[in-house]
Amino acid sequence: MAGVDYTVIENGQAFQPMAGKIEVAEVFGYTCPHCAAFDPILEAWIKRQPGDVNVILVPGAFGGYWTPYARAYYSAEALGVLPQTHAAMFRAIHVERSLPVNANVGAKELAPFYAKYGVDPKRFADTFGSFGVDAKVNRARQFAARAKIEGTPSLVVAGKYTISVDQRGFEQMLATAEWLIAQERAGAR
Repeated sequence: MAGVDYTVIENGQAFQPMAGKIEVAEVFGYTCPHCAAFDPILEAWIKRQPGDVNVILVPGAFGGYWTPYARAYYSAEALGVLPQTHAAMFRAIHVERSLPVNANVGAKELAPFYAKYGVDPKRFADTFGSFGVDAKVNRARQFAARAKIEGTPSLVVAGKYTISVDQRGFEQMLATAEWLIAQERAGAR
C-alpha cells in the first residue's frame, strides 16, 4: 500500500532506463551493516528475476564516510573489478574490520584492499579522484535525493517508488518490489 509499504516519487525517473526493462535500484552503503546483511539476500533474489527486470546498485553518497565508499564502488566498476570486490568490501568492513569507517577514508586507505584484486594502487588513486567517478557519485547523490532515500538499504522500482527497509524486514521489501514490478508490467501493456 502506498505510504505504508512504499512511497510514490513525484516525477520519478529510473537511474539507468533501458527499453523493455523494469529497473530495481538498490541504494546502499558499504558502511551500512543492514546493507551488508541484505546483500546476499538481494543477490539470491536477483538470480530469480525474469529477463525484463534490471537490478542495479547505486551507492549512497550522503557525505561523511558514505562518499569515499561510493567513490570506491565506482572506481572498482571503472577498473573492472566490481564483481570480485563487491561482497568482499562488505566482509572487509563488517566481518574482518580491516577498513576504517570514517570521513577521512581516501584512496590511500582503500588502494591496498583493491591491490589484492590486481589493481595497481596508483591506477586506483587516479580513478578514485577522476572526473568520471565524480560525475557518477554526483548522479547517485541526486538520484537518492529525488527518491527521498532516508535509510539504507532502499529499493527504487522503475524510478517511481521507494521501498525503505523497516521492522518487517528484507523479505517484505522484496515482496513489495515484486508487487510493484508486476504493477509496472501490467501498466506497460
